[in-house]
Amino acid sequence: MSPLSQLREKMREAEVPALLVSDPTNVGWLTGFSGSYGRVVVTPDRAVFVTDSRYTIQAGEEVREMPVASFSNPKDGDEFLAEQAKELGVTTLGFDASTVTYAWFEKLRDKFAGVELTPAKDLFASLRMVKSEGEIDKVRQACGVAGAAWEHIQRMVQPGVTEYDLMLDLEFYIRRQGAGVAFDTIVVSGERSARPHGKPSEKKLEVGDFVTFDFGATIDGYHSDITRTVVVGEASERHREIYRRVLTAQLAALDAMKPGVEAREIDRIARESLGDLAPHFGHGLGHGLGKVVHDVGRLSPTSEEVLAPGQIWTVEPGVYLEGFGGVRIEDDVLITTDGIEILTKSPKDLLVLPRK
Repeated sequence: MSPLSQLREKMREAEVPALLVSDPTNVGWLTGFSGSYGRVVVTPDRAVFVTDSRYTIQAGEEVREMPVASFSNPKDGDEFLAEQAKELGVTTLGFDASTVTYAWFEKLRDKFAGVELTPAKDLFASLRMVKSEGEIDKVRQACGVAGAAWEHIQRMVQPGVTEYDLMLDLEFYIRRQGAGVAFDTIVVSGERSARPHGKPSEKKLEVGDFVTFDFGATIDGYHSDITRTVVVGEASERHREIYRRVLTAQLAALDAMKPGVEAREIDRIARESLGDLAPHFGHGLGHGLGKVVHDVGRLSPTSEEVLAPGQIWTVEPGVYLEGFGGVRIEDDVLITTDGIEILTKSPKDLLVLPRK
């Protein structure tokens, strides 16, 4: 079933007679469009994709399931959108209240004279959580690029190299493979590795540093997200113990993942495994992965999701000790009919680099 057919089924269930889709991620999932400006109006039997003249050619190539209508100056985009909706016979139009700002709503209300605008619940979350085979294949390819990038960057890990240079080389390698960079690459070392989302700096690697790499690639708009932590030069017993316990927590979580298990239970298992280190694990265990890095769904203590085949999750426990450093180990995991497939294949044994 196509994304458009799936959405129409959700619209029928929610009794939404027509829907305005404006969130870029949802627009891309629904239509395949990868540009920055696109709107879709969907009714039970018709739909139209609206964009501006910058994307007329691109939309014609990418949007297959519905006609494309584009406008150019001096035409107002919202006025043009209203005209297209009226041509479809729309009298009541649902919109995503989490995407449409109040200022934009007021403007739409003026342009859509005679059309009732009504907030609709999120119809896309459950659809985007379960990936199609095509989507899974793209994430799998993105994981392959990330894995190759990880193999590539290990040769550069040595005392005197800066975090910033490691970040640049990682991103250059990913782009040279024809992929995109999934998000701002994290490379943090020494005491700075205790910052889960620290930014690369001019700090030079030193013997005895933990170095955490968090990065990913994109293929056709689908993301990978992998984290590996290494030690520079020589690992102490403290390094090895902290790393071992984070890895043990991750493996325990992975072992429990299968259809029907509550997402918060997976998070609980990881925290329980960490024991007295759990207070130093402040973020959730993972998140959904797909059209965006932090896609629909969370593995966290408050999550209400249940694992199901076709979902892709990151699993990324971490321990962060201020003044010493931190460890995070992250994989991308597909839920299958009877368990999981780990899409990120890079080994997770503690690496001490450079290799002697």
